[in-house]
Amino acid sequence: MSTSARLTLLGPHGLDAAGLDEFLAALRAACGAGDVAALILRLAPADDRSLTARIKQIAPVAQDHGAALVVACPGFTGDLASVAVRGGADGIHVDKPRDLKDLRGRLPDGRILGAGGLETKHGAMEAGESGIDYLMFGGLYPDGIAPDPETVRARATWWAEIFETPCVAVAANADEIAGLCETGAEFVGLESGLWLQDPGIVARALQIAREAGA
Repeated sequence: MSTSARLTLLGPHGLDAAGLDEFLAALRAACGAGDVAALILRLAPADDRSLTARIKQIAPVAQDHGAALVVACPGFTGDLASVAVRGGADGIHVDKPRDLKDLRGRLPDGRILGAGGLETKHGAMEAGESGIDYLMFGGLYPDGIAPDPETVRARATWWAEIFETPCVAVAANADEIAGLCETGAEFVGLESGLWLQDPGIVARALQIAREAGA
């Protein structure tokens, strides 16, 4: 019997202080609807203190439900690893990374380093060799455009068959979940548009994952 995929929630791009209360309410509802392994939080750039404070508000909500909090902040020019650690996050996520080995060395033991946004197999393999904890395929671009779902599914299948580093295969639409659960990916990601307004998608996705893994 194969193991069913676990769920990862993706936050909306550019989450700022203004949207925090609504986001936290949705996160509590989603995590309460079923087992969530992790949240990839995509914050709007700000100064170190503001980002740290934002992470401190979100981390307990995810972690109290057993979900790891992984922080991304595209456009932030400071030390994301340090900010994430001070905020109590479990790790960081970077898109189109260039300095993964350096980041790995600056994250304390046990902290998560994830990567995504890699458009080629070569880039994915290079990232996998740098000591990351997971590689993400799919996920909306910052402009709201979704990558081709067939490409995401094919890339996740290729990765899961060959490499030991776990991968997250992200569904932008509900009808993509079943196919991604069948790729062998350790984690299936749910874009924010799927769960922010409908926490019940978590329970439905878990059932799909169980059926695919049976």
